[in-house]
Amino acid sequence: MECFLDLTSIPFLWIQLILLASIIVFSATYLTKSADVIAIKTGLGRSFVGVVMLATATSLPELGTGITSVVVISGYEGVNLAAGDVFGSNIFNLLIIGLLDIFWKNGSIFKSVTNQSIPVGLFGIFLVFISIVAILFHKNFDLFGDFYLSPISIILIMVFGFSMYYLFKNQDSSTDLKESYANSSLYGAFRNYFIAASVIVAAAFLLVYTSDSLSVKMNWEHGFVGTQFLALCTSLPELAASIAAIRIMAPQLAITNLLGSNIFNIGFVLFLDDVFYLESPIWGLFSYIHLLTACISIAMTLIVLSPITRTKLLGQFSMPAMILIFLYGITSFLVFTMA
Repeated sequence: MECFLDLTSIPFLWIQLILLASIIVFSATYLTKSADVIAIKTGLGRSFVGVVMLATATSLPELGTGITSVVVISGYEGVNLAAGDVFGSNIFNLLIIGLLDIFWKNGSIFKSVTNQSIPVGLFGIFLVFISIVAILFHKNFDLFGDFYLSPISIILIMVFGFSMYYLFKNQDSSTDLKESYANSSLYGAFRNYFIAASVIVAAAFLLVYTSDSLSVKMNWEHGFVGTQFLALCTSLPELAASIAAIRIMAPQLAITNLLGSNIFNIGFVLFLDDVFYLESPIWGLFSYIHLLTACISIAMTLIVLSPITRTKLLGQFSMPAMILIFLYGITSFLVFTMA
């Protein structure tokens, strides 16, 4: 009984982790609906919502935890907690697509990967490739060691900005859904959007402290905790939003949300992590373990986009879903072993 009264005890830390994750999921429900109302009321299509607005909203925990990690915890531990969260969230988002396929009863969900989804995935792959180059370059060369911000981070944000511009210019605008939100106020949607976003960021801030304390208590390396537990918790908004999309029979929205979140995580979150870490470029501090999750995320994205057979075996499992689940499982095992 005494350990439960200790705020730093392992049981209490797990309780904190679960409560904070629940708050994030609850807030994500309002965030998702508000983002959808804003998009429909302003004439934006749901595809664009999934790629930009919804993906940005559901990736706020990664943004909050990343900045908090590099500023508050700082050093090798803080940087790797932030990196593990980003790369771990990316492969977890791709795992979600595989899991959604199991529960999607109208054939394989991968048949919903449209021409609008493919550029999203390709931009994500390119951004991850740039991050791999940044890690290898900074760990093997000291050319930019005295720089406050890595030039590669600037390239990263430029590619991210171009991807947003490209997706905006090629959006599939839609106004035929306005009747669905005829009684919804655009002002109210904006208000709820920002309130929910603020709650998510606050919960994510506390989540960093909890995960860091848990890593110390459990004697786990920060890269492992960031990749597994923190990444899972901060990806819960994506999971909640994707389930909501499935419920309204919009699998395209779920897929573009998850692929779009990966773009945001790499192109925007890691860039800001580098901006807020004032001691040096963050890339040289990254553990090599993140190269594994980065490469696996590229492989998993290619599986989602590939035209391999999408027929469900025994009416339940499709080949892409099984490969995604297998890759996530083996990566989790390897990350734990390496940590």
